[in-house]
Amino acid sequence: MTDCGNSSAPAGIGSGGSFHSMWGELLTIGRHPESHGYRRFAWTGPDAECRAWFREQAEARGLTYEVDRNGNQWAWLGDPEQGDAVVTGSHLDSVPDGGAFDGPLGVVSSFAALDELRSRRAEFTKPLALVNFGDEEGARFGLACVGSRLTAGQLTTEQAHLLTDGEGVTLPRAMEAAGYDPDGIGADPERLSRIGAFVELHVEQGRALDLSGDRVGIASAIWPHGRWRFDFRGEANHAGTTRLVDRRDPMLSYAETVLAARREAELAGAVATFGKIAVEPNGVNAIPSLVRGWLDSRAADQESLDQVVGGIEKAAREYADAHGIALDIVRESFTPVVEFDHALRDELARILGTDTDLKVPVLGTGAGHDAGILSGHIPTAMLFVRNPTGVSHSPAEFAAEDDCVAGVLALADVLEGLACR
Repeated sequence: MTDCGNSSAPAGIGSGGSFHSMWGELLTIGRHPESHGYRRFAWTGPDAECRAWFREQAEARGLTYEVDRNGNQWAWLGDPEQGDAVVTGSHLDSVPDGGAFDGPLGVVSSFAALDELRSRRAEFTKPLALVNFGDEEGARFGLACVGSRLTAGQLTTEQAHLLTDGEGVTLPRAMEAAGYDPDGIGADPERLSRIGAFVELHVEQGRALDLSGDRVGIASAIWPHGRWRFDFRGEANHAGTTRLVDRRDPMLSYAETVLAARREAELAGAVATFGKIAVEPNGVNAIPSLVRGWLDSRAADQESLDQVVGGIEKAAREYADAHGIALDIVRESFTPVVEFDHALRDELARILGTDTDLKVPVLGTGAGHDAGILSGHIPTAMLFVRNPTGVSHSPAEFAAEDDCVAGVLALADVLEGLACR
C-alpha cells in the first residue's frame, strides 16, 4: 500500500483520480525541509498558499466561492439562501511540525466526493457547501477552532481582538496583513441558519479502527477537554554560585507537576499532557524566575476530567508552597463533552450500513474539531478514516491509500443520501 500523497496512484475517484492530484498539490505547501512536518499557521504565507489552493479548486468546479466575516472559506453548489444546506469540509492549517492528514484529508475528500457524485450524475435537491475553517489548530494564537468559534459565537469579537501570537501580533493585525478585513469578525447566526447538516471527515487520531480492522468509522462524541496555563514564579539567580538551599527554582515545582499530571491521568483513565513550556530568563547558567507550562487534559466524561485537573492543581500548589514559589493557574479554553446529533449519526450509519456493504463502527474521540464547536447550533456528524499507527500531530501521521479511497467514497455516499433525496 502507498501513501495517499502518491501522485502516481491510479485514477478512479470521481473525475480522473482528482483526489490524488489534489493531494499531491498540497503535499509541499508549508512542509519544513528538516523536520518534514507542516507549519501552516493561520494568516502566514503557507496558510495563504493553502487558501489560494482552496479557491482554485472551487472555481475550477464552477462553485460559488466566498470568504465569510471570520475568514472561513466556502464553496457553494446551489443557492445558499435556499437553506437546509448540507456542508462538508475541515481545515488546512497545522500544529507545529504536524502531519499531512489532520485537516487536509477532510478538505481534499470533500472536493473528491463532489467529483464522485458528479460522475454518478447525482441530482442535488439541497444546496451543498465545502468549507475550510480558519485557524482550527490554534498554533499561532493559542486557541483552537478560532474560525468556527467566532462563527458560533463561542468566541466574542472582544476576545478575538485580544488574541496575540508569540511576536505580539494580534489576530486582527494578522488578518489585515494577509489581506482580509478584520472589522466584521464575530458571530454569524445567519450563516448557521442556512445549514441543515455538517459532516466532517477526518483521519482518526487514535488506533480504534486499526484494532477493529475497519477502514471508516462514525463519531459518537468528543471527550470534554481544555487547556490550562500554569505560571510558576520564583527568583532568578546565578546557577553556579547560588546554594541549593537558597534557591527559589520554579523549574522544580513545574517538573513535579508534570509527573503529577501523568499519575492523575492514569488513575482516572484519562489523558494529560504538558506539551508547551516557556522559561524566563531562559539561560543555561541562570536559575529561572518564571516557568510557564500549558496543560492539555481530556477524559471520557466531565467528572473524570474534573478529577484529573483538580488533582494536578492540588499537587502543583503543594509543590509550589514547598519550594517558596508563587503559582497562578488560568483556564485558557474549555470544551464540554460533545454528543453528535443522534438522528444525523444514525442516518449516516443507515446510509453506510444499509445502502452500502461498508462496516462502520461508532467510536468516541479525545480530539476536538470544528464539528464539535458547531454541534450546539446545527446538526453535526463526523467520519473517521483509519490511521494504522494512531500517530497524529506528527510527521509520522499516516493513512493508507485504499483507506483514503474508502473515506472519499463513504463521504460521497453520505452526501448523496443527505443532499440528493
